[in-house]
Amino acid sequence: MSRNFTSQRLTRARTDAILKRLMGLHPRRIDLTLARMRRLMSALGHPERALPPAIHVAGTNGKGSTIAFLRAMLEAAGQRVHVYTSPHLCRFSERILLADEKGARPIAEPWLAELLEECEAANAGAPITFFEITTAAAFLAFSRRPADVLLLEVGLGGRLDATNVVENVAVSAIAPVALDHQEYLGDNLRQIASEKAGIIRPGVPVVVGPQEEDAWHAIAERAAELGAPLFAANRDWQVFEQHGRLVWEDERALHDLPMPTLPGRFQIDNAGLAIAALRMRGDAAISEEIIARGLVSARWPGRLQPIRSGALRLLVNPDDDIWIDGGHNPHAARALAAALADLEDVSPMPLVLVLGMQKNRDPQAFLQHFSGLAAQVIGVPLPETVSETGGGHAPDDIAAAACRAGLAARSAPTLEEALRQAARLRPDSPVRVVIAGSLYLAGVALAKNDEVS
Repeated sequence: MSRNFTSQRLTRARTDAILKRLMGLHPRRIDLTLARMRRLMSALGHPERALPPAIHVAGTNGKGSTIAFLRAMLEAAGQRVHVYTSPHLCRFSERILLADEKGARPIAEPWLAELLEECEAANAGAPITFFEITTAAAFLAFSRRPADVLLLEVGLGGRLDATNVVENVAVSAIAPVALDHQEYLGDNLRQIASEKAGIIRPGVPVVVGPQEEDAWHAIAERAAELGAPLFAANRDWQVFEQHGRLVWEDERALHDLPMPTLPGRFQIDNAGLAIAALRMRGDAAISEEIIARGLVSARWPGRLQPIRSGALRLLVNPDDDIWIDGGHNPHAARALAAALADLEDVSPMPLVLVLGMQKNRDPQAFLQHFSGLAAQVIGVPLPETVSETGGGHAPDDIAAAACRAGLAARSAPTLEEALRQAARLRPDSPVRVVIAGSLYLAGVALAKNDEVS
């Protein structure tokens, strides 16, 4: 075993120990308020005031993909980009990407550990959530490394999210809003959209992706109250596929572009939102050529990601298809089902859903979108670490929910066994296996496939 490998393993163990310790600083997993975050920012010397101009992105689904497109386009233009997203798939360091000459890279584990300990010391044992104190560490890192722009993803909601203490925001962006996290954000679409519209700032442009009517009205009202210029999909700009190309247009420009390489028709809307955000940012360097390069170079692991090699493929038949998707709510399920239906039209195969979900998710509401599409559902457990976020549904409970949704189902004790079962469903013909229902499960699958960053 090399000295470098041993050092890396020890550093990761140190980081993991710190993160585990930080989990215990607040008795509740989620408790939305900005008071704790503002206190810690003050104790740290206000790093949130020393950040590059931010594009702040909220919404229910599509935030991460929108940021992936933004990053690819900005880096294609030669700009230095910091990126903050959550949750991570394999390693916590994936959440904090620091600008580099060759593109944003995950923060180095030794520096991450130092920053986490600095935040822990400044917090002095006071109650604070895991997301708040780790967001503080990210802000410290971003404030100490120069960049041209910060791409900042909201964790939950918007108004009271820890990221909303940032002051230097160039553009606010709101991806499609749907029912999710009702226990924290409200029990109807208008209330949830109002919370997400809390990232809108006085006079700061806001771009808005396609929205249902109740969500649209809540966002528009908030923008009007704050005098924030509003640039909305299907009103001020359009994006659509035409003859195998992506077309984006507003009253000043029409762009004829390649289709995004990120699979799924829903990525058209995410790409459109990213383009709209850059238009409102007013960056003349972002030409049609730059946008095109970003569309074909963007990567967003764990979101309808094909698995073409690696250890997971050894568990299925050579001609079987494997995909991984971290979608975990009904809105994401609807988009995933539509994307898989498109795949079925091009390359028909029986669909096997390997599903793991957190206890605060409704498997039946997710699975109802796959009626008539999935030949089999196999429930699997989530990793033990998810116990810190409420735990996962038992595999048998997922199978029972699938049966209530009218789908054939079974359970498996492990992801590996689920893949073996899927391969046996049609031993003489290929099947399409989709691992879905949780970003935690997506992360486990990618780690098992040796795709850890």
